[in-house]
Amino acid sequence: MIKKKDHDHTSHLIFGKRTELYFAMLCGAFLTMGFAIDKGFHYPRWEAILSYAVAYFFGGYFISIEAFKKISKGGFDIDFLMIAAAIGAAYIDSWAEGALLLFLFSLGHGLEHYAMNKAQKSIEALSDLSPKKALVKTNGQIVEIPIEDLKIGDIIVVKPNSKIAADGVIISGNSSIDQAPITGESIPVDKTAMPSTEQLPDFEHIDKKHIAFTGAINGDSNIEVRVLKLSQDSTVARLIKMVSEVETQKSPTQRLTKKFEKWYVPAVLLVVTLLCFAYLVVDETFRESLYRAITVLVAASPCALAISTPSAVLSGVARAAQKGVLIKGGKALEDLGTITTIAFDKTGTLTEGKPKLTNVIALNHFEEQELLQIVLEVESLSNHPIARAIAKDIEKLHNVRFKDLASEIEAIQGKGISAKYSGSKVLIGNLQLMLGEGLTVDANIKSKMDVLLQEGHTMMLVAFKKEVIGLIGVMDVPGKTAANTLKKLKAIGIKRMVMLTGDHQNVGDAIAKQIGLTEAKGNLLPEDKVAEIKKLLASDGKIAMIGDGVNDAPAMALSTVSVAMGAAGSDVALETADVALMSDKIENLPFVIGLSRASKRIIKQNIFISLGVVVFLVPVTILGLTNIGLAVLFHEGSTVIVVLNALRLLAYNKQF
Repeated sequence: MIKKKDHDHTSHLIFGKRTELYFAMLCGAFLTMGFAIDKGFHYPRWEAILSYAVAYFFGGYFISIEAFKKISKGGFDIDFLMIAAAIGAAYIDSWAEGALLLFLFSLGHGLEHYAMNKAQKSIEALSDLSPKKALVKTNGQIVEIPIEDLKIGDIIVVKPNSKIAADGVIISGNSSIDQAPITGESIPVDKTAMPSTEQLPDFEHIDKKHIAFTGAINGDSNIEVRVLKLSQDSTVARLIKMVSEVETQKSPTQRLTKKFEKWYVPAVLLVVTLLCFAYLVVDETFRESLYRAITVLVAASPCALAISTPSAVLSGVARAAQKGVLIKGGKALEDLGTITTIAFDKTGTLTEGKPKLTNVIALNHFEEQELLQIVLEVESLSNHPIARAIAKDIEKLHNVRFKDLASEIEAIQGKGISAKYSGSKVLIGNLQLMLGEGLTVDANIKSKMDVLLQEGHTMMLVAFKKEVIGLIGVMDVPGKTAANTLKKLKAIGIKRMVMLTGDHQNVGDAIAKQIGLTEAKGNLLPEDKVAEIKKLLASDGKIAMIGDGVNDAPAMALSTVSVAMGAAGSDVALETADVALMSDKIENLPFVIGLSRASKRIIKQNIFISLGVVVFLVPVTILGLTNIGLAVLFHEGSTVIVVLNALRLLAYNKQF
């Protein structure tokens, strides 16, 4: 079929990108006029032939260009078969049938490229979202410059309700930003300025709440963004590039049909050539043999087969992109629908990826409120991520306010921390810390700890004035939508869902139980995850691995289909994963698997339709049981049906 780059080169004539479709329509108009003159009016025959000849020009223009390109490279394909059939029809004075053939074939081609352009546009529209100019703040002045002139480190000012001109970090202002074009999130996301921008981490490691993406739309507040990526390196630019490369990544079905065409087209040409000489062995004229040969040529051309898969793949990829999911090629699209086993990374995939305060238990008649105050004061002085999480949750969930009453904080490696509170010593840490300080931890406290440890909580003891006064527990809790998503996956036929985590087995088991996983494998190093993936592949054949695309890259590379979570802004995830969920929304997974299955169904339907018509028509035309007009209608009609069937994927919206 016509390759995209060739098609683009030839189709910007007169009517722009739709020139081929309009030429097909003009072919149909002149075909109708010729038919009316021929059958309905008493005009000279040459006037009808002239109308048919004009129809030939419009219908055969693009097909001839493509056929000539292929012949110059020493190859024959379907375009050549169609041109040969149309010329043959004119030669035997079947002008109407030849024009009808070119009309339907060019209409099929035009619709195919319309589908492809529509698919491309759903992504390329993102580049139109990017403003052409940016407001840059330099030496206290705000200057408008083209985005091509932006440099890394420039500060751009983004006004309310305007588009963001570059990927970067917000350094001033808070706003609610609509980033649906990038991540597919339906509601705006609250973004805040980064507290300190002195020593910025890599773009990928900056918290997403401080990141602004090219093409996203600012809310009601002014923000200032430090540019971290140039326009050609932005997330949007990478998306456009990757989707434009989708066609080069053939699906298994596409590769199969290409192999089939390679030997099938020469075989058809050989059979048709032999049929031209059928009059030597059958009692008929040369003209009758030629008519039969041309009819067989039309019937046997696998044009519907050739476009059945690429049109469906592109429609499927485009639909996924509208929902903030990047599928890299037909192979990933087809494979995903065949998966019945999924391996998940834990942190940030099934869980929120950050510790939450889950338990506060006051002991030995100590008041809970005072326990919370002591823990808040001490943990607020620590830079440890768990300490920060505890302090934040005490303020947020228990409405306790920081009063700056602690001092002399000291980290005790591998055990916990000590500090002074109101002149007395406070210890927060594990059992070894307490015993090392000579404190007594009775059996009742140990049993409470053990129960919570078994449930996957990280437990810490709190001691004040040489007495254990409380227990606090933290845990990386399941994401809000994880349990519901897994339930939906189970409902659509995913039989086995395994969590692979570096955390303790107890933690894995606890999370698995809460959200409905089949099993959990804990205490895994990256190489252990690879070994587990190998085992799953050996037992289940095909598996999908869902992770962040960074820590799990080796395991993901080994899986049948790799799916990266929260890939917006992550170069590694976009490069390594077959499927990238641009937001952190795991709930998009059932939709993508459903879309993959719908694409596979439509590909099968298209192949059944296209091959079915060929299998039916070829023997019928060889036996001379039908004329060229009916053969054209059946055969080229199937091409149009196949393209329209593929376009249905653009409207796919099944909610599980």
